[in-house]
Amino acid sequence: MKFKWEDFLNRHRDRVVLEWKKKLKYDVSEHYVKRPLKELAMTIGKAYDSFCQVLVYNDYTLINEFINEITKIRLESGFPLDDVQKAFELYRQILIPFLIKESPAQLLCKNIEAINTGLAYTIHRFSHHFQKTHETYLKKYASQLEQDVTARTAELKKSEHKYKTLVENISDGYLVLDKEKINFVNPAFSRMHGYRVTDNIPKSFMSFVARKSREKVRDIIIKQNVGTNAFEYQRLTKEGEHLPTEINFKPSFFKGKNYNLCIVRDITKRVEMEKKSREIERMAYIGKLTASLSHEIRNPLSSIKMNLQILSKNILWHGNDRERLQISEREIKRLEGILREFLNFAKPMSLQLAPTDINPIIYSCVELLEIKFYRKSIDCNININRSLKEILVDKGKIEQLIINLLLNALDSVDDFGKIIISTDRETHNDQVCLAIRVEDNGKGIPKNILANIFEPFYTTKTKGTGLGLVNVKRIVEAHDGMVKVYNAKDRGTIFEVFIPLGETNG
Repeated sequence: MKFKWEDFLNRHRDRVVLEWKKKLKYDVSEHYVKRPLKELAMTIGKAYDSFCQVLVYNDYTLINEFINEITKIRLESGFPLDDVQKAFELYRQILIPFLIKESPAQLLCKNIEAINTGLAYTIHRFSHHFQKTHETYLKKYASQLEQDVTARTAELKKSEHKYKTLVENISDGYLVLDKEKINFVNPAFSRMHGYRVTDNIPKSFMSFVARKSREKVRDIIIKQNVGTNAFEYQRLTKEGEHLPTEINFKPSFFKGKNYNLCIVRDITKRVEMEKKSREIERMAYIGKLTASLSHEIRNPLSSIKMNLQILSKNILWHGNDRERLQISEREIKRLEGILREFLNFAKPMSLQLAPTDINPIIYSCVELLEIKFYRKSIDCNININRSLKEILVDKGKIEQLIINLLLNALDSVDDFGKIIISTDRETHNDQVCLAIRVEDNGKGIPKNILANIFEPFYTTKTKGTGLGLVNVKRIVEAHDGMVKVYNAKDRGTIFEVFIPLGETNG
């Protein structure tokens, strides 16, 4: 009796493929559960037809092609080898029951052996090809991974270099804080606190915070009472200076610990500009008010003065009447002088610059006040740098500045006191400047007053407008300079004026 494989396999194709698809989808592994039914129907159909070629014609061409194809598909999907082996085994499990029913008894063993032979070839070849392809894939993957690691390492080095360059070259201070402890600072942080990059700096951030700001900084950064990630404080330099500073920080988590990444910025210039802006606004308001009052007062004063002059010609005055009249005239003149000061203060500062030799101005100003020095027996010494060249300034304003400083010193010293005025060339704030210094051996200025002496109308004198030193400051700043005042170590006060020489004044 004959048995035709082609006829048998064609009649059972649909039933075997359907059963094979169901078992593959739900009985083998989670990998097949996740595959779409359309894909499984396609691969099972190809596998069935390939086995038909083996059983009918003993032709392994289709099965070899299918093995190559299914190996690629399953490797890319991450299937393990035994899952695909089980999938092939399902073919035998499903087909043999049909074969037992229809195969002649004398051919049954031979037919089952044919199925086993074809399946054994398929599983063996697939396993070998799968492992070989997998090894090739792993080598390729390892090579690609190595290239990726090399490229990523290069990127990280480049990024690290950029980061290092950025952190080390920025003008702002950068630091990493573990609560109060400093873990890292950049060179700018060291410089802005007066340290060299090679110095061993303190490890506590509080060492760089002025005493009056420590409680505020500790509450915000160390105690994490964060209401804002940026605030201002006074930093403490190595030399003991207190300077306005802004800190921006961001809490961060690294290696299981909390850190603060901080940027510290010197805001001295910004604070000075804000202060100067407020001062300009206040001065403008005061000037406007002063001009208005001065004009209102000047007219009545002129009338009083004129009437007093007329009355002084009367020959019928008796006793002290004429002396009282003269006192009134002197006081009127003093009031007029005060009004002139007020009006000068109210006017915008304008300069008439011209090349000027400073030293002769010093001598002429001292000579102008010689009588006042003589009355109090004050010794006024002049120390000048004779090598100073002409400087581009407003001569009249500089004379006014020097006279005001000398008058201030004159009021500060007692009888038989001493005043020294000197000129020199000095470097101040990285600029070459003309330096004018006026020293006295008076009582000095109390610390609680020192900060206010350049404010308009502030004076401790019984007679005075409080505008002398204000005009000094206005004149200096109009020349882009700076004026400083401090008490001498032993006794007295020192005023220093710095006016940049610049290229023209070099």
